[in-house]
Amino acid sequence: MGAENTLAARPGVTIEYCRQCRWLLRAAWMAQEILSTFEEEVGGVTLVPGTGGVFVVKVGEETIWSRKDEGRFPDIAELKQRVRDRVAPERDLGHVDRARRS
Repeated sequence: MGAENTLAARPGVTIEYCRQCRWLLRAAWMAQEILSTFEEEVGGVTLVPGTGGVFVVKVGEETIWSRKDEGRFPDIAELKQRVRDRVAPERDLGHVDRARRS
């Protein structure tokens, strides 16, 4: 019962991707990267098929990436930093953070 409560308290990540554009593989890969990096901090990653070129990543209800707004896809380091900033701001991402600071 305790593990379920802990899991429920963790924020969920949602990736809405365009099924017409065949972006499922990209979304699934990013989901796998988020889950493997933040296995203790997130409650799960949900993939949501959409249309019209959508690619939106949310932590809880907060949009942290929108392909429409940004004009591009995130690179994985950039996406991990944005997830980290919401779920574990004190956490160092090692080489991901060092590459960004250079």
